[in-house]
Amino acid sequence: MNPKISDFGLARLFSGDKTTTVTSQVVGTLGYMAPEYAVMGHLSVKLDVYSFGVLVLEIITGRRNTDACFESEVDEGSSTMLSYVSRPDLFL
Repeated sequence: MNPKISDFGLARLFSGDKTTTVTSQVVGTLGYMAPEYAVMGHLSVKLDVYSFGVLVLEIITGRRNTDACFESEVDEGSSTMLSYVSRPDLFL
């Protein structure tokens, strides 16, 4: 099974034989983007795995990746699911 959750517009950037590419403009929903894509614009097939992981964590915790509650519970200014996972005490 190959999860495909990324923005479908990104799929058009890949030719049939390529597995990575670099873009000049980052597009998509910030909370679901892998850090290497959000910061540097590097696309790879691994982006889907990252997005899928964020979705699974949302299901487990019952919270959205961009909920305001993350901002108050996790380090100031950090509202990402990745920061939330680094604090297992928040799962209780």
